[in-house]
Amino acid sequence: MGLATARLLSEQGANVWLLARRPDNLAEALKTVEAAASDRIQHFGTVVADVTDQEQVQKAIARVIQTAGLPDLVINSAGAAHPGYLHELGMDAFHAMMDLNYFGTINVVHALLPAMISRRAGYIVNIASELAFLGVFGYSAYVPSKYAVRGYSDVLRVEMKPFGIAVSIVFPPDTDTPGFAHENLTKPMETKELGSSLVSPEVIARAILKGVRRGQYIILPGLESNVLYRAHHLIGNAIYPIMDMLTAQAQRKKEKMQSQSEHSAPVHEA
Repeated sequence: MGLATARLLSEQGANVWLLARRPDNLAEALKTVEAAASDRIQHFGTVVADVTDQEQVQKAIARVIQTAGLPDLVINSAGAAHPGYLHELGMDAFHAMMDLNYFGTINVVHALLPAMISRRAGYIVNIASELAFLGVFGYSAYVPSKYAVRGYSDVLRVEMKPFGIAVSIVFPPDTDTPGFAHENLTKPMETKELGSSLVSPEVIARAILKGVRRGQYIILPGLESNVLYRAHHLIGNAIYPIMDMLTAQAQRKKEKMQSQSEHSAPVHEA
């Protein structure tokens, strides 16, 4: 999502800087963004930092500001999911999700805020998930981290408004990224059954920049996010029995498949 958005910004004439923790991935991403540039006078750069490390982030942001100036638009897209059965996940999974998805977001924001407040201008986009308003089976470590991003963004929006700093929060659905492919490695079957069709990162990127142009706080890319968000707020607590029903259906399907597998297994006689 971050790369797709950076590429689209480059196509629209923006100067783009990328921050990530792997230099080799950054180098490849930079080539993609530069190739999309619409003007030869655009400027690009990269900084290496792990967003979970506050000191690394502070130094990286300081370098960007010193080299290219204070960014007008900042998009926090670093994130990952670690699905699994709640009772089987270790505490390290819960800490890792909060460190990356939540603290990774606020580490970047807090490194930029003093200069943005001083300038009295800026735009911050935080990427959450449609699971930031809908808890789904199998995502016990991931969902709270995205709820936290949502709550933080709500407060950030209202506190930064007097300083001329705008904020948007994005609730994307399942997106066809390498991260999604990786999370499928540990995803319970019930969670896979509750999933839906994937959207492309480009759909998310276009929705983000459209929302930014309109100054929207809540950005809902794709039909599914729009429907789920509005349904959740319309029907209120009725969402819980609906999720229970869908999860029960997925569990019954899992049990049926397991039973069929057991009966179809070859029998070896002595």
